Amino acid sequence: MGELKNKLIGIVGSESFFEDSETLEEYTSDYSFVEPKKPMYVVKPESMKEVQQIVKLPNENYVPLIPCSSGVPRFRGDTIPSKDGSVIVDLSRMKKIIRVDRRNKVALIEPGVTFGELQAEAEKHGLKVLMPLCPRATKSVIGSYLEREPIIIPKYHWDMTDPLLCTEVVFGTGDIFRTGSAAGPGTLEEQWESGQAQKNPLGPAQTDLVKIIQGSQGTMGIVTWASVKLELLPKVQKSFFVLSQNFDNLIGFIYRILRLKLGDECFVLNNLNMASILNEEREKIKNLKKELPLWTLAFCIAGYDMLPEERIEYQEKDIKDVAQQFGLEVTPEIPGIIATKLQDLICTKPSKEPYWKLRYKGASQDIFFLTTLDKVPEFIKAMNDEVEKHKYPKEDLGVYIQPIQQGRACHCEFNLTYDPTDSDAVRMVKDLFNSASEKLIDDGGFFSRPYGSWADMAYDKCEDTVTALRKVKEIFDPNKVMNPGKLCF
Repeated sequence: MGELKNKLIGIVGSESFFEDSETLEEYTSDYSFVEPKKPMYVVKPESMKEVQQIVKLPNENYVPLIPCSSGVPRFRGDTIPSKDGSVIVDLSRMKKIIRVDRRNKVALIEPGVTFGELQAEAEKHGLKVLMPLCPRATKSVIGSYLEREPIIIPKYHWDMTDPLLCTEVVFGTGDIFRTGSAAGPGTLEEQWESGQAQKNPLGPAQTDLVKIIQGSQGTMGIVTWASVKLELLPKVQKSFFVLSQNFDNLIGFIYRILRLKLGDECFVLNNLNMASILNEEREKIKNLKKELPLWTLAFCIAGYDMLPEERIEYQEKDIKDVAQQFGLEVTPEIPGIIATKLQDLICTKPSKEPYWKLRYKGASQDIFFLTTLDKVPEFIKAMNDEVEKHKYPKEDLGVYIQPIQQGRACHCEFNLTYDPTDSDAVRMVKDLFNSASEKLIDDGGFFSRPYGSWADMAYDKCEDTVTALRKVKEIFDPNKVMNPGKLCF
């Protein structure tokens, strides 16, 4: 391997090559239950050319490559090596915000750009980033969008690829490819000169390769830049809560306001998750949780450049009218907390440290899948049954429900918080995690992002899909150097 080491140093430089134990340990494990494995080397390229040269090397020597763009803490196990002798390709130094286009509401960025960094630049142009719920400060924007993490504004979520648009990717063959309208004709600069903005993710021709790259956990190639959707930065915002002890009571109201396209941010949290986002200390979380109702629907109304106050006024009135029809009350505050505080925490900023999912017990295992809003109560009941069966403390279970695609579907997430230093708790949560995941899949939960042990559970039910994916893998990564051992590869 000495020859490989020298070649990698020749590509990225000695300052961007790492083999010390402390650095390697950072990539050996994460908060998931995926078995730890230490990589051989870590490299941190700073350009597409360096990435391409790195990818071509393992094709000569059959060395596994694992792309990574977000910093710690990590949770899914997708960047933990599955094979010995792996090389981590950490893209966190590729931090260029290449272009922000206000007219077309698009940004072109490299994979190391985090949500906080992009939002700071977008605000200079009167724009905002479409964010998931309180992402961690080290989370890569491109990494999040490639993983299809749901954004919290369902009315701007038209397709499962949103807000990801065009990409430049180095496939496992070492070939460079640009997806969507970025494929050409012409260079990026020539396209910009003619008024294009790399906004159409489809193509070139009839292909839709961004859907092959997205959700692939780095098993097809490495994205070196992407164009992403932005939206206008509100001039005025107003936030509200709708409280309920029964989730069923919220379903009709949510469907109605989304169909009418009222409000922007819209999501539901149970009392533990809401308390964890609003407070950073465990005791404060515990106390606030007791004061909150079981379910809180949070939503924001935004006014933009044209008549912002009037927009807020009519939407607020319409939302309150709809709430009244469903026997619900819209309120600007919950016990001890006004809605504007939540608005400040979620709309344009990543999570403060410690990351909100780690505040209550120190660790969290997340079970998430896609379903429809009307089926959520069935999944909540199934999860509660599993919790009771495994004697897991029900009060330690967090729940997050995120409507997506304008309400057509929703992201349903259960957060199993626990003390990672308690071996009995770790064992219990591990058993519950696997048992509940299997139960929820059997009940119809669509695990569209099959990390770790979910891969076998999901792909065992889809033999035709596995056959098709392996044929695609043969095209884009014939030597199987890209993150082997993940998904069905």
